[in-house]
Amino acid sequence: MTTHYFTASSLDGFIATTDHSLDWLLKRDVDPDGPMAYQEFERTIGALAMGASTFEWVMRHDGRRWSYTQPTWVFTHRSLDVPTGADIRLTQGEIAAVHAEMVDAAGEKDVWIVGGGDLAGQFADVGLLDEVWVQYAPVTLGAGAPLLPRALDLELLDVARNRDFLCGRYRVVRD
Repeated sequence: MTTHYFTASSLDGFIATTDHSLDWLLKRDVDPDGPMAYQEFERTIGALAMGASTFEWVMRHDGRRWSYTQPTWVFTHRSLDVPTGADIRLTQGEIAAVHAEMVDAAGEKDVWIVGGGDLAGQFADVGLLDEVWVQYAPVTLGAGAPLLPRALDLELLDVARNRDFLCGRYRVVRD
């Protein structure tokens, strides 16, 4: 089982604008069946974690529908509207304890830290982030939510081009 942070970033290192929008990303061309594409990656995932801002963006973007079938933990300190029938668990729990629940729920599949960067960093802080996958879009934002606001040592495992995107897969190096 591997815990991944799979995300897209602007060339200047932001995953969302200052108002938490990803609209800049959706204007770019990607081959859904191409190298390091989201669809193939998502098939390997058994549980998801995300922050409240990411959850709210997904809900707005998908017209208040929930498209994931995997159990999802949303880290939040506020009340959020959860769609009926979705396996979404709002949590304020400790990262290590929640990660253990996620691993159990994922079965033989992997865990995906969807976003944001600070949440992925919190998993890294306690040694529970294994890989970082970044799809770099040919755009700069100038400001916004940083890709990963932590100092991490990474080892490059793979690179690819998927139409507009430069894709990199890294292993988190631990002492």
